[in-house]
Amino acid sequence: MLIRPYTVADRAAVADICLRTADHGADATGVFEDDGLWADVFALPYVTRHPDLAFVVEDPAGHVVGYVIGTDDTDAFEDWFATRWWPTVAARHPLPETERTRQDGTLIYAYGRRAGAEPYAALGYPAHLHIDLLPEAQGQGLGRRLIDTLLAELRRRGVRGLHLVASDRNAGALAFYDRLGLTRLASHEGVQAYGIALV
Repeated sequence: MLIRPYTVADRAAVADICLRTADHGADATGVFEDDGLWADVFALPYVTRHPDLAFVVEDPAGHVVGYVIGTDDTDAFEDWFATRWWPTVAARHPLPETERTRQDGTLIYAYGRRAGAEPYAALGYPAHLHIDLLPEAQGQGLGRRLIDTLLAELRRRGVRGLHLVASDRNAGALAFYDRLGLTRLASHEGVQAYGIALV
C-alpha cells in the first residue's frame, strides 16, 4: 500500500470512500435520500480548498482505498465553506424546515457552518482533519501513517494544534484515536472530539 499526495484524479474515489465509511464507520449507501450529500459536506470541500493537505492510500492495483484530508485554519475554512463552497451545491440540498431524519440533521449542520461554530480552534487546535479507510486498508498501520503524514506537513507550516471529531458510536475510530495518544476534549452529544498540540 502506497501513501501519496492527492491528485484531482482521486476526487471520485475520495467521494466514494466518504460514502462507504460515513455511517459511524460503515457503508452509508442509502442512509440519505441523496448519497452525494456525505461527500459534499465532509470530503469534497476539503480536496477543493486544500488539495495540498490531502493524502491517499493506493493499493497495489492502483485503487484509492483511503484518505486523510484537512485544513490548517478551521475558522477560515468554515467561512469559505459557507460563502464559497456551499452555494455551489446548495441547490441540490435544500434546507429542511425541521429535522425529521439524519439527512435533515446533516443539512441543518451544513447550512449552519461558520467560523466559531465549534470551539476547538479557539482552544488551541486550529487545524482539523477527516480520515477514512475502506475495510481492506484497515488494521495495517495506514491510518497512523496517514495522520503522521498530515501532521508533519502542518508542523512544517507552524500550525500549533489539530482537532478532529468522531461519532461516539464509532467504537473502532475512538479506540484508534485513543491509541494514537490524542487528548479527548469536551464534546457535544453524539460525538467525541480529540486534540493534539503540534508545537
